[in-house]
Amino acid sequence: MDTKSLMIDTATLLFQQKGYKNVGVNEILKACNVTKGALYHHFPNGKEELLIACLKGLNEAITIDIEDIFKKHPSTLEAIQSMIDKLIHNLETEGTITGYTFSSIVSEMATVSEPVRQACSLLYENMERIYCDKLVTEGYSQESAFEMALWMTASIEGAMMLCLTQKSTTPLKTISKLLPTILKGRTS
Repeated sequence: MDTKSLMIDTATLLFQQKGYKNVGVNEILKACNVTKGALYHHFPNGKEELLIACLKGLNEAITIDIEDIFKKHPSTLEAIQSMIDKLIHNLETEGTITGYTFSSIVSEMATVSEPVRQACSLLYENMERIYCDKLVTEGYSQESAFEMALWMTASIEGAMMLCLTQKSTTPLKTISKLLPTILKGRTS
């Protein structure tokens, strides 16, 4: 792995685990075993530029993963439940779902940095687009599909945060259990 990729992967994990403000540049450098010069060579604007690179990497990885899941399942309900099952499995086996959650970064940085806010917004928009497109193919109107996609994004993201804080998979299991009722009959 090249130095830039190593810094992005390491910083992504650290930011997700500890939050952006709680991770110092020196901690990233030490974890990567690189110099400050290497950081500023790849990220001339420093830590915030590195964060934006991390968010872009998360965006790509999460979007690809969700698209793959949605392509494998004929319905939105099956796809979302498969995605939630994957999150639950990760939480139960790895004790975390850091590969999917970036809410801590959003809550810390979205009001402080416009470029970071935009990077976070893009990921949420990609998730909602995937959900919305699938719902439209199932007969939902564009407006209804957009509203449902927004609800699913907010519910799943909120449930992930609750799972992490409660150290329990119950919030995600509850969302999965309620989905059939919520999606039923909402095709107008």
